[in-house]
Amino acid sequence: MVRRRAGKGALGCLVTLLIIAVVAYFGVNAGEVYFRFYQFQDAMRQEVRFAAHNSDAQILRRLRVQADSLGLPEAAGLVTLQRDGRHIELESDYYEHIELPGMVREVHFNPHSEGIF
Repeated sequence: MVRRRAGKGALGCLVTLLIIAVVAYFGVNAGEVYFRFYQFQDAMRQEVRFAAHNSDAQILRRLRVQADSLGLPEAAGLVTLQRDGRHIELESDYYEHIELPGMVREVHFNPHSEGIF
């Protein structure tokens, strides 16, 4: 006589895999938005490091191009630059939409970098 083991059904495994797939699908969408933010902020940090060799117009142009190539909203390319002697500060402000099950969430990003060159 064969006895079934409790809790070891194939349906439970499929439901678990389905839940993991749904979480991964929506997690990738959210993760991509944050990854682009960190890439843009890294580009700002790099521009601060080399600010002594570049003019304000060059820095702003490069960051505008970087925001466009990352697929960020147009507002991300509107970077404010303040230079005071050897101190430089870069800042941007934009919103991104993240699609979650049953809703769309708007997330505010404020990449910022400053330093002395």
